[in-house]
Amino acid sequence: MFPAAALFALSYLAVSYGQQVGTNTAETHPSLQWQTCTAPGACTNVAGSVVLDANWRWLHSTSGYTNCYTGNTWDATLCPDAQTCATNCALDGADYTGTYGVTTSGNALTLKFVTNGANKNVGSRLYLLADASHYQEFKLLNREFSFDVDVSQLPCGLNGALYFSEMAADGGASAYPTNKAGAKYGTGYCDSQCPRDLKFIDGLANVAGWTPDSNSANSGKGNWGSCCNEMDIWEGNSISEAVTPHPCNVIGQTECTGTDCSGGMCDPAGCDFNSYRMGNTTFYGPGSGFTIDTTKKITAITQFFTADGTDTGTLSEIRRIYIQNNVVVQNSVVNIPGIDPLNSITEQFCTEQKTVFGDTNTFEQKGGLAAMGQAFGRGMVLVLSIWDDYAVNMLWLDSDYPTTADPTAPGVARGTCSTSSGAPADVEANSPNAQVIYSNIKFGPIGSTYNTGSTSSSSSVSHSSTTTSSSSKSTTTTSSTKSTTTTTSSSKSTTTTTSSSKTTTTSTTSTKTSSSNGASQTKWGQCGGIGYTGPTACSGSTCTYSNPYYSQCL
Repeated sequence: MFPAAALFALSYLAVSYGQQVGTNTAETHPSLQWQTCTAPGACTNVAGSVVLDANWRWLHSTSGYTNCYTGNTWDATLCPDAQTCATNCALDGADYTGTYGVTTSGNALTLKFVTNGANKNVGSRLYLLADASHYQEFKLLNREFSFDVDVSQLPCGLNGALYFSEMAADGGASAYPTNKAGAKYGTGYCDSQCPRDLKFIDGLANVAGWTPDSNSANSGKGNWGSCCNEMDIWEGNSISEAVTPHPCNVIGQTECTGTDCSGGMCDPAGCDFNSYRMGNTTFYGPGSGFTIDTTKKITAITQFFTADGTDTGTLSEIRRIYIQNNVVVQNSVVNIPGIDPLNSITEQFCTEQKTVFGDTNTFEQKGGLAAMGQAFGRGMVLVLSIWDDYAVNMLWLDSDYPTTADPTAPGVARGTCSTSSGAPADVEANSPNAQVIYSNIKFGPIGSTYNTGSTSSSSSVSHSSTTTSSSSKSTTTTSSTKSTTTTTSSSKSTTTTTSSSKTTTTSTTSTKTSSSNGASQTKWGQCGGIGYTGPTACSGSTCTYSNPYYSQCL
């Protein structure tokens, strides 16, 4: 998510009526299969489904078809205030394919960028459901989460974002009686940017102080925002990709006003690991010259280690592993003077990164990994989206940012896209057929979601930080539905953007991986565990037991 510098700097009486549910279109949640795992090759199918976020949905009068919200403006008669609007207006069911470009097939979810139906729709945000009225919750401590992603059709300025937010499992329906729609219709969104573009927060319309955006015909901002802990598993396109924890000092979805919405409650910048930004410019990108070739499907595995290796311990490390062409590839190693050559997110990495890049360490101020881990223990909701960035054109992900800074200064260059790329009007006009495909979602104990026996787990020089790891897994269920407007909208934070002109890298060298048939494993690679058949001897290090499914060369 874009950093804080890019952000534009109640109570109520419960009544018997509130944010209503429409009856014009039946809500049918698209099915999406995913898996829980106990060991490599020992995974069980889960019959899940997805729901569209409420902000995308048609919002109309309960007595007919009059829009409560048109373009970027509220209807003054239906919505003179928050409570009256919640009583007068209803969210309706979604035509997932025809209006929003959302399709599922087995374990795959495809999100189209622009869909031209009765109205033009841009982007989408969906949630994984446990049942018709609850979001699926994930408890991530001492676990790993893996999925396949195809970003080959995402140019500069677009973001296929898969992440976790600490939303209420029922979308806030039980906590806020005025919310009659709940998770079935995708209510209750929150993230670390504390977005103020949400039309409803805590069951009430965000009409007070609503100001239409000057650069978007479909969005605006009200006085309220919606804050919560956020873990960005994947924010990426074909040029750049980042994994980023964003801790908050609040528990669960929390309404904000004023300065609390712009960094008072949460860390909007986070502690990001973007390989390009961290000094390896040939690790990720389109073509055979990159270690991870974005013209092909990618498997991304994210592991959440605790300090004591238990499900209730303190989060101490977030580690990324990739699989492509049946080869396991460890994350790239930091190549920035002043930052240790690590390849995972730890408190040490975050502190050194913030110091060297000259960034305020809001990550530490908001509790760092410990606070993030506490949210993991309470449970997180899976979000799947595609969006463009009306705030800063996604330059924070794939270009030089800030644009006024020296691009050779540490941390400024994040990808090869031009600083003139990413304008939403350009991207929506030039790349309307862009899409992202998420598939093969798996969740389980460390080392359980992929088979290391047939592949290598080493890249040329991989470093990771020192932590212990993991064991058994637990999940809770929750459900939600996702809402959308019938006009264009943004996906992840307060605004969205697009990009048009895309610059590709000129690098031709890459870090090669080796096969698991080698006699020894490199440092930080896997060297043992149930179901593992790769190298068990470590080169220059010792094979150290973490749990029954995972031992590592340390």
